[in-house]
Formats: sequence, structure tokens, C-alpha cells
Amino acid sequence: MKIFSKKIQVLLFLLTVGTTLSFAQEKAQPVFKDGKAQIVDAFNTPDKWIREDLFVETTFDSDGDGKLDRMHVDVTRPYQTETEGLKLPVVYESSPYYAGVARGNGDEFWDVNHELGVWGPEHTHPEVIRTGERPIISNSQISTWVPRGYIVVHSSSPGTGLSQGAPTVGGDNESLAPKAVIDWLNGRAKGYTEPYGGEEVKAYWTTGNVGMTGTSYNGTIPLAAATTGVDGLKAIIPVAPNTSYYHYYRSNGLVRSPGGYLGEDIDVLYDFINSGDEAKRARNNKVIRDTEMRNGQDRITGDYNDFWAGRDYLNDMAPMKAALFMSHGFNDWNVMPEHSYRIFKKAEEMGLETQIYYHQNGHGGPPPIAMMNAWFTHYLFGIDNGVEKSENKAYIVREYDDRDNPTPYADFPNPQSQDVTLHLTPGAPGYGGLTLESTSNQGTETLVDNYSFAGEALAQAEFTEHRLLYLTPKLKEDIHISGLPKITVKLASSKPAANLSVWLVSLPWEDGRRTRITDNIITRGWADPQNYKSLSESKPLKPGKFYEITFDLEPDDQVIRAGQQIGLMIFSSDKNFTLHPKPGTELTIDLDGTSLTLPIVGGLTKDKF
Repeated sequence: MKIFSKKIQVLLFLLTVGTTLSFAQEKAQPVFKDGKAQIVDAFNTPDKWIREDLFVETTFDSDGDGKLDRMHVDVTRPYQTETEGLKLPVVYESSPYYAGVARGNGDEFWDVNHELGVWGPEHTHPEVIRTGERPIISNSQISTWVPRGYIVVHSSSPGTGLSQGAPTVGGDNESLAPKAVIDWLNGRAKGYTEPYGGEEVKAYWTTGNVGMTGTSYNGTIPLAAATTGVDGLKAIIPVAPNTSYYHYYRSNGLVRSPGGYLGEDIDVLYDFINSGDEAKRARNNKVIRDTEMRNGQDRITGDYNDFWAGRDYLNDMAPMKAALFMSHGFNDWNVMPEHSYRIFKKAEEMGLETQIYYHQNGHGGPPPIAMMNAWFTHYLFGIDNGVEKSENKAYIVREYDDRDNPTPYADFPNPQSQDVTLHLTPGAPGYGGLTLESTSNQGTETLVDNYSFAGEALAQAEFTEHRLLYLTPKLKEDIHISGLPKITVKLASSKPAANLSVWLVSLPWEDGRRTRITDNIITRGWADPQNYKSLSESKPLKPGKFYEITFDLEPDDQVIRAGQQIGLMIFSSDKNFTLHPKPGTELTIDLDGTSLTLPIVGGLTKDKF
């Protein structure tokens, strides 16, 4: 009887365990296939998602009210994180744009029609009407990541929306704000139900592993957070991020606008995002915009200074440990491709786990979702899918390929690139030559500045005094450029200050025939000849005296097809990017002292012309 009773007990125990296991198996869990998180039906239930908002306390008081600023944060998570105790990692995006932006009529931009070395006429300061209601800050990222088993978090950056503080456009508080949110997700900072007072809110539903992504300004903030070295931030995928506000609004000492926003400067962007507490705006405008920015931005000389250095994330990377997957377009003339390149190369130098994705289009454009998925799956869920072991650091979309089908390369620039120096032969006002041979006594050629002619028109003109254009012979085979072209120009100006613009073009012009934007522009660059010795100290030019200046053009990876000619175009004011001084300034180029260096895969020999 005792033996039978014991058997019954064992049987009942096994039945109980089986029932428990069956119940456990029914609980929703992330699913992985081929190293990527899959959509799980139990998570793909928008009507059951838990959506809530809160205010995370930071370590700073950027609006000067004597209280630590709190950031407005929203959370979207599968209901299983509440009912089943499921803990999941976080995909986090932060932005200054979520609550609306200023809508001006053009008067908010600086007037660019004036001489160099002076402030232009004052511009207007439009007000932002804040939009959005609690608890939803944004719906971005949610439909992509929540069904795959992630929690999605958003926050408004300081001084925007319901977040307290002041917008600083690259100031320290824009790095410390997302850090505070990540600290809260890991139990190291406090969150509250209200902007003042309120009950404490804890993030009991997350593993604490965080990945950040976003485009443009929203791509800058992940980098800003990563430079703090905050624990828990495992990986970032910045898309077309602005990594230095100097490089965004200046170029080698020159006051230069981002493409499409002629006359924008950092104070204009400040007004554009200033959607925070209306009661705080007057103080923030006075302290941040009208004092700090006014004194620091320096539209007179364009020199690099402490103000700009404090808004350059390359200077802050020492604490960074998050894995970095950069994304950018080679034809992004708003946030130019150098922004990603400079951070990518520094991260490589630091030994961080790093990759970069480049496409041939303009602003924006994230990596394929499959690549992002594999990246976050590895770093946030800890799945061993090999992304960190890849022999390929660079993924580049070739000229006619789909953006979801990039070509892998060992690195960018292509390790097989070789610097090839090309020299000039005369031909103004028509076409001069661009050759491998260096010949002495080539003389000088002169152009006359006139901003009313766009660069595209100058490149297509057969004869014009407003630019100098030097062409290679027709290519006998395709040439693959990969890296940073560099130019050395020896020039004299007829005035103490002048714009210097350089385009590298592919001719003949072929509008509309290719898939990429700005088809025939290979790359561009700008510089202030007054900064020929120092980026931080410009000196007026002595009219008629020759100066030598060397600078990089924007990075590129492009195949120039056989039958085309590579053209180096040198001109002065760039209609869509620079200030517009009165036409008539003359730039004289010493041909012997001017050269172009191209990074060409496999090098370049005479037989390729």
C-alpha cells in the first residue's frame, strides 16, 4: 500500500511539473532565427501595448530655475512585461522635434547677400507652438521593434516639448539628458509621474540593455549619449548624424550653410527647436541664444573656437564604449558625409566594435532593417550571430544597386585605394587639363567671382570667366574613387577676403539618367583662404600675394564610368552654400602650385585615360 501510494505521489508530481512546463511554454518570449529577432504574434498586438509617460530627473539645471531638469519620456511595451514578468531590452530614440518646430517665412535665416567679414542684417526669431499630448511623444520605431520583442522609449530633448531645461544645440545637457534616461532604465536615476513632484516610477520591466537610433538630429543624440560612457547603452545606429556643429555651419574657416538651408546658423536652429515651456523661453533666449551663441558662433571670421569645440563630439569620445553602426549618404549635402566618417575612423582607432553603411543618395536612409535587426539582436539580446566578428567594416550601396543590397568591403576607405596626384594644365575660360605629369612653368589663370551663377551651371558651361575647370582625358575604363580627395590650391585674391569653392565633377553632364541624387557631382569642398595657416586664427589676405591652402573634400566611394571625364572645378562663391559678396573679386590660381589628390582603388596609370 505504501509503495502504491508513493507511485501515485510521483505520478501526481510529474503531472504537476508537466502542467507547469506547458504553462511556461505558453508564455510569450522573443524568437530568434538566423541571428535576428522575429515578429512574435503575442507581441504584435497594438491594442494591448502598454503606453505610459513619465519625467526622468537629470543631473543638471540648464534653465536656471534652481531645480534639476526633468526629461519627458514615453514608453511602449508588450503587455506581457506587466502580466508575465517579462523583461526586455530597449530601443530608444530622442529628439528635439517631437513637439513641433518653428514655421518661419524665410526671414528667420541670416541674409547672405553682404560682404565677407561683417555680420549680415539681423533676422527674425519665430516662436514654436508646442504640439502633442501626454502620454504619447512619438510613434517612431514602435511598429518595427515592439513586435520583435523590444520596448521602445522616446524622450524630448532639453527645452523641447514637456522636457524642462534649455535647448543648447550640442551643449553638454544634450548628452547628459539621454544618459539620465538610460540611467533610469538601469535603476540609477529617478523617474516621476509628473514634471514637478509626483510619484516615483521604476523601470522594472527591462533588462537595462539599450540601443539607440534616429536620423539627423535624432541620430546625433545617440552619439551624444554614447560619449558619456553610460552603462547600459550597448549599441547605437546613428543615421546621417550631425557630429560637429562647426562642420555643419562652417567649412575650413568659411561661413557655409548646410545644403537646402541657405543662411541657417546655429541660432536659427535653436529657434527652430525651441518648443519648451513658454515661461522659460525669455530667459533661455537671453542666456543661450543671445549671449552664448551670439558671442561664440562668429559669422565674421568663421574660425574654430571654444564654442564650436564644445559642440564637436569627436572631442568627447574618450569614454565611449557602445558599439557603433554608422549610416550616411554620399550625396547628403545637408549633413555631409564627413560627419559620420570622422567618428567612424576615431571609433576604429579606439578599438570599438564598428561598422559603416553608405548609400549613394541624399539626407537620411537607415541601413537595411535586416542589418539593424542583427546588430540590436546581438548587442541587446546577447545572441551570438557573428556581427561583431565580420571581416567587413563597410557596406556600400553601389551606384545602380538597391539600398537593401550593399556591397561589403573590408573597410572604408577601400584598403586598396592609392593616393594619385593630378596636376593642372591651362585652358581658361574653357577647359584646362588634369594630368598625371607634373610640368613646370604652367603660369596662372584667373576667375571672377559671381554668386549669381549656380555651380551646376558653371560646370556645364563651355566658356565662362566665373570658374576654372580642369578635365582628365576620357576614361578608357571605370575608375573607383574611395576615400577623401584632397586639394592644394596656390592662389592670390584681389581683395583681403574671398570664398573658395571646389567641386569634383563627372562630365559630360547626364541629368536624370542615373539613380543617385546630384548625378554628376562627385564631391565638394569649401575653404576660407584667410585660414591657410590655422583653422582657429584667420588673417586678411594681401591682395595680389599668393597663399597655399590644403584641405580635404567630402569623403566618397564612387565608380566613374569609362567614357567620362573627371573635372576639377575651382570657383569662389557657391550660390547655394556660401555668403554672396558683391561680384567682381578675382582669384588667380598658380597652376604649378595647385594639385588634386584622388584615392583610387588600384591606383591610376596613363593607360586608363
